[in-house]
Amino acid sequence: MVPVLHQRWVGVAFFISILSSCNAFSNNVRSLDDLLKIGIQGCNNSGRRSSVTFNSRPSGSCLSMGFLDDIFKSSQSSPSSPSARAPKVTVPEDFIIPEPKPLTLTRPSDLPSVLKSSAALAVRLATSCFVLGWKIDTLFYEDDNEESNDKKYFLALGPFRIRDSSSVLEGAPRPDKPLILYEYDASPFSKRVREMINLLDLTVEYRPCPGARQSKFSEEMYEKTGRKTVPYLVDPNTGISMFESDDQIQYLLDTYGPTDKTSYDPKALWPITFKAFSIYTSTIAALLRDMPGSRRQADARPDNEDMLPIELWGYEASPFVKPVREKLVSLALPHTIVSCARGSANRDRLVERTGRFQVPYIVDPNTGLELFESPEICEYLDIVYTVKE
Repeated sequence: MVPVLHQRWVGVAFFISILSSCNAFSNNVRSLDDLLKIGIQGCNNSGRRSSVTFNSRPSGSCLSMGFLDDIFKSSQSSPSSPSARAPKVTVPEDFIIPEPKPLTLTRPSDLPSVLKSSAALAVRLATSCFVLGWKIDTLFYEDDNEESNDKKYFLALGPFRIRDSSSVLEGAPRPDKPLILYEYDASPFSKRVREMINLLDLTVEYRPCPGARQSKFSEEMYEKTGRKTVPYLVDPNTGISMFESDDQIQYLLDTYGPTDKTSYDPKALWPITFKAFSIYTSTIAALLRDMPGSRRQADARPDNEDMLPIELWGYEASPFVKPVREKLVSLALPHTIVSCARGSANRDRLVERTGRFQVPYIVDPNTGLELFESPEICEYLDIVYTVKE
């Protein structure tokens, strides 16, 4: 039996996970009154058991306020889904692409955001900082091909050159097409699904539904299903669509987890699978971050949902990725997250692509722009995807 986390490395790993990203950017602050208006009631009716659908419309309606537990979306495109007919947007000529500065807080004003994100990370016990079966391969990695373009990721930390990976995900099934998740950032039900996605090192397209009601995606869900609840998972590879965060978590493990189910200890997943704990601590984490994504940004372009998905490299727990992810949700911009938790094979891919590992990193197919640095990414999104008075 291979443990999910080697306990002797957990302390070192938590410290490394904080240091292995770049900068942060503060998100809009919302009041506690917003939370009271939104509520934290999910949509988990005690009488409803099955949540799996096969491209069919469930009967009835289940609407509730606030943190909503389910949402439906078929995998077929629709007029309000991101498509090749995306609106045209441009980058202002005076916009300056920032120079990447890893492990540097470039703006003192961003410190409160980093501290709040780090506190939220601690509340969730650093869940999703690591892939399933995370392990340190070596503390003294030596690159035999330093002059070649075939470089690998490692973390340089003082005298150490740390290389890590997963002991159980090699050979695990990978989806040919990205899964699709309808959700919003502050929803604790959505958060536990996102954490499992990171744990399994999956690439997923996110279609934001701020507050579960404030986007075209939300309206599209209601037209198709009679429901406005999140999260809702669509797997275009299997044709399965699914409500209920518990069912989604189990489905992801069964479908895209290790082929050898005895290679890890399921009990080590308790921060996610112990529902009461995960919902309670995820709610606290959302409060620490001022309920991100609970409202659509007032000046967001009305056609943002029609944009092509923006590619974001990062991971759920990163204090530096968090502001960018929150901005994408509040602007109702579809985005694909390439998971890069500790031990992820995608870290090598990012090094091969850019020559460095630093997150967040975005690729915007709507403008052709690629850039690092959290504050500048958030500013860029505000410049391009808001309505100017």
